[in-house]
Amino acid sequence: MSETVVADFVGRFFAPGIEGDPPTGRILLSQRRLVLAADDYKETIPLSSVFDVKVGQVPPEMAGYFNDTVTVAYRTDDRRGVAAIEGNDTNIDRFATVLFKVLLNGTKALVRHPAKVGGRVVETDVHKARLDVTQGALSFEGCPEPFTVDLRAVVSVERAQRDLGDGTRPVISFRHIDDGTAVTSQVGMSSGRLTNILGRYIRLRYADVKEELEDVELGEEETEVLVAAYSAGPSVSLSKVVDIEPQRLTMLLNGLIDEGLLVDTDEGTKLTAKGRVIVGQRIENVNT
Repeated sequence: MSETVVADFVGRFFAPGIEGDPPTGRILLSQRRLVLAADDYKETIPLSSVFDVKVGQVPPEMAGYFNDTVTVAYRTDDRRGVAAIEGNDTNIDRFATVLFKVLLNGTKALVRHPAKVGGRVVETDVHKARLDVTQGALSFEGCPEPFTVDLRAVVSVERAQRDLGDGTRPVISFRHIDDGTAVTSQVGMSSGRLTNILGRYIRLRYADVKEELEDVELGEEETEVLVAAYSAGPSVSLSKVVDIEPQRLTMLLNGLIDEGLLVDTDEGTKLTAKGRVIVGQRIENVNT
């Protein structure tokens, strides 16, 4: 491969033409192609042919062989192929992230941001933008007001039909928390396959946050403290804005810090990304 390799590791894989047990071989990823190579076998997948990527979902016909995979669906020469790749936890997680970055970085998009603020529709113009996938975020550059979405703050995502100025088309519509406010953004990619891949990536990160929040159980007092931390800001002592006895407040704060919802900084107590999502959901529920 003449182009730069961005991922190279050994793992097991299943791909068209393989019979019996999946072989162990070399997985190489460049900016242009994915190569699966083992003894007497080689499959080269142009990234331009990839239309879907799934992480952690093992195809039924491969369930007997794999526990956790990155599955790539593609079309070449009128042939539809599916390749499932398995490595150790560190390699496969890193590979999934790099694969999405290579597929999406620098692609063109139409964006309406924000399309909604809370439950209110906003008449925002549609702009052309360039998508960049960074660590845990999506950045939209080249538009009049560039913006970045923290994927840890996404609270819902769906594929929908919307008019972005060039007729109705499939778009990814996702709601995220921006400074405690629920904001909806709509993104249409230059092709259906890229729209599908973007939706997969946002859902992947959303599923991570959703799984983390499923284990969080908050009472009324804990929720009150989080909302107060958002409203007051880190420079204001929470004891001045909540009607909770100081010793009880200290206990609640320590518990919320242990849950990863608050963090102590030199500037004061701040909401973490998880904390902002919970507060945003609470505010949105009140407003609706």
